[in-house]
Amino acid sequence: MMNLKLCRFLLFAFLLGTQDLHSQTRAESSYTVQNIAMPHGLMAETGGLAFLPDGRLAACFIRGELMLYTPQTKEWKVFATGLHEPLGIHAVSNSEFIVMQRPELTRIRDTDSDGVADHYETLTDDFGISGNYHEFNYGPVQDAKGNLYIALNTASQGGSVRPEVRGPLNPLGRDMTQGIYEMYSVVPYRGWVMKLPAGGGKLQPYASGMRSPNGMGFDLKGNLFVTDNQSDWVETSTLYHVKEGKFYGHPASLVWQKEWAGRNPFISPVDELDKIRTKAAVLFPQGIMANSPSQPLCDITKGKFGPFAGQLFVGEMNRDRIVRVMLETVAGELQGASIPFIDGQGLRKGNNRLAFAPDGSLWVGQIAFGWAGDQGVQRIVFNGNLPADVQMMNLTKNGFDLTFTQPVNKSQAIDANNYSFRHYYYKYQRKVKNAGADVTDQQDIQTVPVKSIKISPDGLKVSLVLGELKAGYVYELKLGDITTAKGRPLDNKLICYTLNNLKP
Repeated sequence: MMNLKLCRFLLFAFLLGTQDLHSQTRAESSYTVQNIAMPHGLMAETGGLAFLPDGRLAACFIRGELMLYTPQTKEWKVFATGLHEPLGIHAVSNSEFIVMQRPELTRIRDTDSDGVADHYETLTDDFGISGNYHEFNYGPVQDAKGNLYIALNTASQGGSVRPEVRGPLNPLGRDMTQGIYEMYSVVPYRGWVMKLPAGGGKLQPYASGMRSPNGMGFDLKGNLFVTDNQSDWVETSTLYHVKEGKFYGHPASLVWQKEWAGRNPFISPVDELDKIRTKAAVLFPQGIMANSPSQPLCDITKGKFGPFAGQLFVGEMNRDRIVRVMLETVAGELQGASIPFIDGQGLRKGNNRLAFAPDGSLWVGQIAFGWAGDQGVQRIVFNGNLPADVQMMNLTKNGFDLTFTQPVNKSQAIDANNYSFRHYYYKYQRKVKNAGADVTDQQDIQTVPVKSIKISPDGLKVSLVLGELKAGYVYELKLGDITTAKGRPLDNKLICYTLNNLKP
């Protein structure tokens, strides 16, 4: 038998080697996830995050608190309490906020400069409430002209309508004939994105067809994006480029359009609904990329957060992941690819709200609220070590260009075995099986061969010619054993490109 001293020596050597390996991993890592200490006794389920002009963080929590955090002192302070399921916050100044509650959009201010809110003003409550538990509200986000946008959840078939409702009741917004799981909109304007004009005025219907739009954000060009969660009529989770007057697929909300007065959209032929809907800019394949995406946040840090300026980061509720979205304009419309950004690395589940700090770090607030998730706030810091990743994926007339953040090993990158493509599409349909989508909803799954590969002289771009390109399909790519020219493995090897339009 091995003697005790030798066992101890080998164990020590193993642990030392493991520590060295971990140190190397940490040294190579481009991002560090840090936990923010939360106040004792707080139910830290995050509904909204926003940074103030003075650098403090404002966070609202689902049980009703609005709190301010000072990063330098690591101290939390209560600003307001008693809010009703706040699921979004916009910082107007160091002492004024606009918060989306279940019953209203509220302006909250500190008018006497004591650091505590003393003024609450209803900006708008001009939308319906049926009492259904699933009627959550999201936002606000503000455009460059000062207009505010909010999104209203549809109600759940698993919940009831209360005897007393706010707003007119329209039973045609609920399908009672099929006996299946479908979200509904029996009070206005459930399933809509709404616009509140700058300076006040009446809340205006802006875009319809949402199911559970738990995330809103603008990019640097002023495009409005909304995520939606898979289920009935939503083939897989989505990122919509939202434009005024457009319909995005879930029929319940159509009953609040004049053109649909007295009509039941649920009994309309699916192909007719399909003709009037606007497709998602990006599909997140269920069980592969994201199951419950949350807030899309544009990287406004101008390089402080790494080489992804102008791209979108999207929270994911069901796992310890944040997704990065790479968009481009093809045939006049935005479409593009999604790729994991952070997987694990200490990140928790339930990543509900995101905000960039003035120093360029990304802050993430978690929530569970009865679903798969967690609690608390975390901070993701770019440590200056350039990531080894796909920086951009662009469609060409016969394939895709992959641009990397670092030059890649050319002998590996020229090997077709390191590119595994398949394509599939999701059928727009009434969902009859259950409440959610799954991998089996993918249609026409086919392997797509790579016919040729070309690498740029600097090793940063790989051009792939595929055997086939089809509009309306997701092209899923799994990268193989490709490293940088210096031998660092790629951080992420899964990419899903939503090909709505071919290159003209």
